[in-house]
Amino acid sequence: MSSTAVSSEASSRKPALCPKGPTVRVEFGGQKVDIPKGGYYDRYRMNPDLDEVARDPAVGSNIDFLRKIPKKLVDSRVGQVYAPNFYYRTRSVQLIFLAPYDLLQSKLPSPLEPITALPGYGLVVLTFYSYLVCDNDPYNEVSIAIIVRQPGNNGYSTTQLFSSIWNRTFYGYVLALPVDTEIARVRGVYGYQLPKWLANINLEMDNENIKADISATDGTPDLTLDVAVPALRTIPSESSIGTNNAINKIDGEWYQVAVQTNPLLAAQCLLPGNVKLSRGNGPLSKLLNELGASTILRMDVIKDAQMVLNMPIPLKEF
Repeated sequence: MSSTAVSSEASSRKPALCPKGPTVRVEFGGQKVDIPKGGYYDRYRMNPDLDEVARDPAVGSNIDFLRKIPKKLVDSRVGQVYAPNFYYRTRSVQLIFLAPYDLLQSKLPSPLEPITALPGYGLVVLTFYSYLVCDNDPYNEVSIAIIVRQPGNNGYSTTQLFSSIWNRTFYGYVLALPVDTEIARVRGVYGYQLPKWLANINLEMDNENIKADISATDGTPDLTLDVAVPALRTIPSESSIGTNNAINKIDGEWYQVAVQTNPLLAAQCLLPGNVKLSRGNGPLSKLLNELGASTILRMDVIKDAQMVLNMPIPLKEF
Protein backbone atom coordinates (compact mmCIF):
# COMPACT_ATOMS: atom_id res chain seq x y z
CA MET A 1 0.00 0.00 0.00
CA SER A 2 1.63 3.21 -1.12
CA SER A 3 0.69 6.73 -0.09
CA THR A 4 -0.31 7.51 -3.67
CA ALA A 5 -2.51 4.43 -3.98
CA VAL A 6 -4.39 5.15 -0.75
CA SER A 7 -4.82 8.82 -1.68
CA SER A 8 -6.28 7.90 -5.07
CA GLU A 9 -8.67 5.43 -3.45
CA ALA A 10 -9.65 8.00 -0.85
CA SER A 11 -10.48 10.70 -3.34
CA SER A 12 -12.72 8.40 -5.37
CA ARG A 13 -14.54 6.57 -2.59
CA LYS A 14 -18.15 7.53 -2.01
CA PRO A 15 -18.56 9.24 1.38
CA ALA A 16 -20.22 7.05 3.99
CA LEU A 17 -20.29 9.06 7.21
CA CYS A 18 -22.20 12.17 8.24
CA PRO A 19 -22.04 14.46 11.27
CA LYS A 20 -24.47 13.67 14.06
CA GLY A 21 -27.36 16.08 14.57
CA PRO A 22 -28.53 18.94 12.30
CA THR A 23 -26.22 19.80 9.42
CA VAL A 24 -25.70 22.46 6.79
CA ARG A 25 -24.11 21.98 3.38
CA VAL A 26 -21.11 24.11 2.44
CA GLU A 27 -18.71 24.18 -0.48
CA PHE A 28 -15.08 23.46 0.28
CA GLY A 29 -12.47 23.00 -2.40
CA GLY A 30 -15.14 22.54 -5.04
CA GLN A 31 -16.80 19.80 -2.98
CA LYS A 32 -20.20 19.88 -1.28
CA VAL A 33 -19.73 18.92 2.37
CA ASP A 34 -22.21 18.45 5.24
CA ILE A 35 -21.01 20.00 8.50
CA PRO A 36 -22.59 20.40 11.97
CA LYS A 37 -25.07 23.28 12.05
CA GLY A 38 -23.88 25.92 14.50
CA GLY A 39 -20.48 24.25 14.85
CA TYR A 40 -17.13 26.00 14.67
CA TYR A 41 -16.81 25.80 10.88
CA ASP A 42 -20.38 26.94 10.35
CA ARG A 43 -19.89 29.95 12.66
CA TYR A 44 -16.30 30.95 12.02
CA ARG A 45 -15.08 29.50 8.68
CA MET A 46 -11.69 28.82 10.34
CA ASN A 47 -11.25 32.41 11.55
CA PRO A 48 -12.74 32.28 15.07
CA ASP A 49 -13.04 34.90 17.76
CA LEU A 50 -10.58 33.46 20.27
CA ASP A 51 -12.30 35.25 23.14
CA GLU A 52 -15.46 33.31 22.32
CA VAL A 53 -13.48 30.09 21.99
CA ALA A 54 -11.88 30.66 25.41
CA ARG A 55 -15.37 30.84 26.95
CA ASP A 56 -16.39 27.50 25.47
CA PRO A 57 -16.49 25.00 28.38
CA ALA A 58 -15.57 22.20 25.95
CA VAL A 59 -12.16 23.84 25.38
CA GLY A 60 -11.30 23.51 29.04
CA SER A 61 -7.79 25.01 29.01
CA ASN A 62 -6.12 28.37 28.62
CA ILE A 63 -5.52 29.03 24.91
CA ASP A 64 -2.80 31.68 25.19
CA PHE A 65 -0.50 29.38 23.18
CA LEU A 66 -2.82 29.75 20.19
CA ARG A 67 -3.32 33.49 20.68
CA LYS A 68 0.39 33.96 19.89
CA ILE A 69 -0.02 32.45 16.42
CA PRO A 70 -1.83 34.87 14.09
CA LYS A 71 -4.12 33.46 11.43
CA LYS A 72 -3.77 34.74 7.87
CA LEU A 73 -5.87 34.43 4.75
CA VAL A 74 -3.66 32.44 2.36
CA ASP A 75 -3.91 30.81 -1.05
CA SER A 76 -4.11 27.01 -1.16
CA ARG A 77 -5.05 24.19 -3.54
CA VAL A 78 -8.67 24.60 -2.38
CA GLY A 79 -8.81 28.40 -2.69
CA GLN A 80 -8.22 31.02 -0.05
CA VAL A 81 -8.36 29.74 3.54
CA TYR A 82 -7.48 31.03 6.99
CA ALA A 83 -4.39 29.30 8.33
CA PRO A 84 -3.01 27.74 10.38
CA ASN A 85 -5.71 25.36 11.55
CA PHE A 86 -6.27 25.32 15.33
CA TYR A 87 -7.13 22.29 17.46
CA TYR A 88 -8.24 23.61 20.84
CA ARG A 89 -8.61 20.30 22.67
CA THR A 90 -7.21 16.98 21.52
CA ARG A 91 -6.22 13.59 22.87
CA SER A 92 -4.22 10.78 21.38
CA VAL A 93 -2.46 7.46 21.94
CA GLN A 94 0.66 6.68 19.95
CA LEU A 95 2.62 3.43 19.55
CA ILE A 96 6.16 3.47 18.16
CA PHE A 97 7.24 0.13 16.63
CA LEU A 98 10.55 -1.32 15.56
CA ALA A 99 10.41 -2.51 11.94
CA PRO A 100 12.98 -3.93 9.49
CA TYR A 101 14.80 -1.16 7.68
CA ASP A 102 14.52 -2.81 4.24
CA LEU A 103 10.73 -3.14 4.52
CA LEU A 104 10.42 0.52 5.49
CA GLN A 105 12.69 1.64 2.65
CA SER A 106 10.53 -0.29 0.15
CA LYS A 107 7.53 1.88 1.13
CA LEU A 108 9.35 5.20 0.78
CA PRO A 109 9.75 7.20 -2.43
CA SER A 110 13.28 8.33 -3.25
CA PRO A 111 15.14 10.22 -1.80
CA LEU A 112 13.48 9.60 1.59
CA GLU A 113 15.26 7.21 3.95
CA PRO A 114 14.10 5.66 7.23
CA ILE A 115 15.88 6.82 10.35
CA THR A 116 17.85 4.00 11.99
CA ALA A 117 16.88 3.13 15.55
CA LEU A 118 18.92 -0.09 15.84
CA PRO A 119 21.15 -1.79 13.24
CA GLY A 120 18.80 -3.00 10.50
CA TYR A 121 15.70 -1.46 12.07
CA GLY A 122 13.72 1.75 11.73
CA LEU A 123 10.56 3.15 13.30
CA VAL A 124 6.86 2.97 12.43
CA VAL A 125 4.34 5.14 14.29
CA LEU A 126 0.66 4.28 14.78
CA THR A 127 -1.45 7.05 16.29
CA PHE A 128 -5.13 7.32 17.19
CA TYR A 129 -6.29 10.96 17.46
CA SER A 130 -9.50 12.48 18.78
CA TYR A 131 -9.94 16.17 17.98
CA LEU A 132 -12.60 17.22 20.46
CA VAL A 133 -12.74 20.95 19.60
CA CYS A 134 -11.21 22.37 16.43
CA ASP A 135 -11.74 24.84 13.59
CA ASN A 136 -13.33 22.23 11.30
CA ASP A 137 -15.43 20.52 13.99
CA PRO A 138 -14.79 17.33 16.01
CA TYR A 139 -13.40 14.27 14.27
CA ASN A 140 -11.20 11.23 14.79
CA GLU A 141 -8.15 10.18 12.81
CA VAL A 142 -5.64 7.33 12.61
CA SER A 143 -2.13 7.71 11.25
CA ILE A 144 0.55 5.25 10.16
CA ALA A 145 3.86 6.90 9.35
CA ILE A 146 7.53 6.02 8.90
CA ILE A 147 10.01 8.22 10.75
CA VAL A 148 12.54 9.42 8.17
CA ARG A 149 15.88 11.19 8.14
CA GLN A 150 15.70 14.98 8.13
CA PRO A 151 15.91 16.24 4.54
CA GLY A 152 19.25 17.90 3.83
CA ASN A 153 20.86 16.55 7.01
CA ASN A 154 23.73 14.20 6.18
CA GLY A 155 24.66 13.44 9.79
CA TYR A 156 24.65 9.97 11.30
CA SER A 157 21.16 8.50 11.56
CA THR A 158 21.57 7.70 15.26
CA THR A 159 22.71 11.25 15.94
CA GLN A 160 19.64 12.56 14.12
CA LEU A 161 17.36 10.31 16.16
CA PHE A 162 18.77 11.48 19.48
CA SER A 163 18.59 15.08 18.30
CA SER A 164 14.94 14.59 17.30
CA ILE A 165 14.11 13.15 20.71
CA TRP A 166 15.95 15.95 22.50
CA ASN A 167 14.36 18.71 20.39
CA ARG A 168 10.93 17.02 20.15
CA THR A 169 11.10 17.45 16.37
CA PHE A 170 10.51 14.54 14.00
CA TYR A 171 10.14 14.01 10.26
CA GLY A 172 7.79 11.42 8.84
CA TYR A 173 6.20 10.06 5.69
CA VAL A 174 2.50 9.30 6.16
CA LEU A 175 1.29 6.09 4.54
CA ALA A 176 -2.30 6.14 5.79
CA LEU A 177 -4.49 8.78 7.43
CA PRO A 178 -8.17 7.75 7.58
CA VAL A 179 -10.68 10.12 9.21
CA ASP A 180 -14.37 9.95 10.16
CA THR A 181 -15.81 13.21 8.76
CA GLU A 182 -16.14 14.32 5.19
CA ILE A 183 -14.74 17.83 5.69
CA ALA A 184 -11.60 16.33 7.25
CA ARG A 185 -11.25 13.96 4.28
CA VAL A 186 -11.77 16.71 1.71
CA ARG A 187 -9.30 19.05 3.43
CA GLY A 188 -6.65 16.34 3.59
CA VAL A 189 -7.05 14.93 0.10
CA TYR A 190 -7.63 18.12 -1.88
CA GLY A 191 -5.69 20.56 0.30
CA TYR A 192 -2.65 18.47 1.23
CA GLN A 193 -2.84 15.38 -1.06
CA LEU A 194 -2.63 13.13 1.99
CA PRO A 195 -3.81 9.48 1.97
CA LYS A 196 -7.18 10.03 3.66
CA TRP A 197 -10.39 8.07 3.38
CA LEU A 198 -13.56 7.71 5.45
CA ALA A 199 -13.73 5.08 8.17
CA ASN A 200 -15.51 4.43 11.45
CA ILE A 201 -13.03 5.45 14.16
CA ASN A 202 -13.40 5.58 17.96
CA LEU A 203 -11.09 6.71 20.74
CA GLU A 204 -12.33 6.57 24.33
CA MET A 205 -10.13 7.55 27.25
CA ASP A 206 -11.29 7.74 30.86
CA ASN A 207 -9.25 7.73 34.06
CA GLU A 208 -8.48 4.01 33.83
CA ASN A 209 -8.68 2.67 30.28
CA ILE A 210 -8.05 3.57 26.66
CA LYS A 211 -10.11 1.85 24.00
CA ALA A 212 -9.67 2.68 20.32
CA ASP A 213 -10.70 1.02 17.08
CA ILE A 214 -11.03 1.56 13.36
CA SER A 215 -13.15 -0.45 10.93
CA ALA A 216 -12.36 -1.55 7.40
CA THR A 217 -14.55 -0.27 4.58
CA ASP A 218 -16.75 -3.39 4.81
CA GLY A 219 -17.42 -2.69 8.50
CA THR A 220 -15.25 -5.48 9.90
CA PRO A 221 -12.65 -4.63 12.58
CA ASP A 222 -9.33 -3.38 11.25
CA LEU A 223 -7.37 -2.37 14.36
CA THR A 224 -8.53 -2.57 17.99
CA LEU A 225 -6.52 -1.13 20.87
CA ASP A 226 -7.06 -1.74 24.59
CA VAL A 227 -4.62 -0.45 27.20
CA ALA A 228 -4.68 0.90 30.74
CA VAL A 229 -4.12 4.62 31.21
CA PRO A 230 -0.61 5.17 32.59
CA ALA A 231 0.12 7.65 35.36
CA LEU A 232 -0.46 11.02 33.71
CA ARG A 233 1.37 14.20 34.64
CA THR A 234 0.28 17.79 34.24
CA ILE A 235 2.58 19.71 31.90
CA PRO A 236 2.84 23.52 32.04
CA SER A 237 1.56 25.03 28.79
CA GLU A 238 4.28 25.71 26.19
CA SER A 239 6.97 23.89 28.19
CA SER A 240 7.10 20.73 26.03
CA ILE A 241 5.97 21.75 22.54
CA GLY A 242 6.71 19.09 19.93
CA THR A 243 6.79 19.42 16.15
CA ASN A 244 6.05 16.64 13.67
CA ASN A 245 6.94 17.41 10.06
CA ALA A 246 5.00 15.42 7.48
CA ILE A 247 6.85 15.21 4.17
CA ASN A 248 4.95 14.43 0.97
CA LYS A 249 4.55 15.42 -2.64
CA ILE A 250 1.90 17.92 -3.69
CA ASP A 251 1.35 18.26 -7.44
CA GLY A 252 4.64 16.47 -8.03
CA GLU A 253 6.75 18.71 -5.79
CA TRP A 254 8.08 17.98 -2.30
CA TYR A 255 6.47 19.83 0.60
CA GLN A 256 6.68 19.81 4.38
CA VAL A 257 3.74 20.27 6.75
CA ALA A 258 4.52 21.13 10.38
CA VAL A 259 2.19 20.09 13.19
CA GLN A 260 2.90 21.61 16.59
CA THR A 261 1.56 19.98 19.75
CA ASN A 262 1.30 21.67 23.15
CA PRO A 263 0.70 18.79 25.63
CA LEU A 264 -1.03 19.60 28.93
CA LEU A 265 -1.78 16.19 30.45
CA ALA A 266 0.29 13.26 29.21
CA ALA A 267 2.45 10.20 29.88
CA GLN A 268 5.22 8.27 28.13
CA CYS A 269 5.99 4.58 28.63
CA LEU A 270 9.06 2.73 27.33
CA LEU A 271 8.59 -0.92 26.30
CA PRO A 272 4.98 -1.05 27.51
CA GLY A 273 3.91 -4.59 28.29
CA ASN A 274 0.17 -4.19 28.69
CA VAL A 275 -0.82 -3.06 25.18
CA LYS A 276 -3.48 -5.18 23.48
CA LEU A 277 -3.48 -4.35 19.77
CA SER A 278 -5.61 -6.68 17.66
CA ARG A 279 -5.16 -6.76 13.90
CA GLY A 280 -7.83 -7.79 11.41
CA ASN A 281 -7.91 -7.89 7.62
CA GLY A 282 -8.37 -4.16 7.01
CA PRO A 283 -5.92 -1.83 5.23
CA LEU A 284 -4.15 -0.58 8.38
CA SER A 285 -3.59 -4.09 9.74
CA LYS A 286 -2.24 -5.22 6.38
CA LEU A 287 0.02 -2.18 6.21
CA LEU A 288 1.49 -2.81 9.67
CA ASN A 289 2.10 -6.44 8.67
CA GLU A 290 3.76 -5.40 5.41
CA LEU A 291 6.03 -3.03 7.34
CA GLY A 292 6.99 -5.78 9.78
CA ALA A 293 5.94 -3.59 12.73
CA SER A 294 6.51 -5.78 15.78
CA THR A 295 8.06 -4.69 19.07
CA ILE A 296 6.48 -1.61 20.67
CA LEU A 297 9.33 0.60 21.87
CA ARG A 298 7.27 3.42 23.33
CA MET A 299 3.69 4.47 24.05
CA ASP A 300 2.74 8.13 24.30
CA VAL A 301 -0.63 9.00 25.81
CA ILE A 302 -1.92 12.57 25.63
CA LYS A 303 -5.22 13.18 27.38
CA ASP A 304 -5.26 16.94 26.83
CA ALA A 305 -3.33 19.02 24.29
CA GLN A 306 -3.61 21.86 21.80
CA MET A 307 -2.38 21.54 18.23
CA VAL A 308 -1.56 23.73 15.24
CA LEU A 309 -1.67 22.43 11.65
CA ASN A 310 0.36 24.68 9.38
CA MET A 311 0.09 25.08 5.62
CA PRO A 312 2.49 23.12 3.39
CA ILE A 313 5.76 24.86 2.53
CA PRO A 314 8.10 23.87 -0.32
CA LEU A 315 10.92 21.53 0.70
CA LYS A 316 13.99 23.12 -0.89
CA GLU A 317 16.39 20.36 0.20
CA PHE A 318 15.15 18.00 -2.56
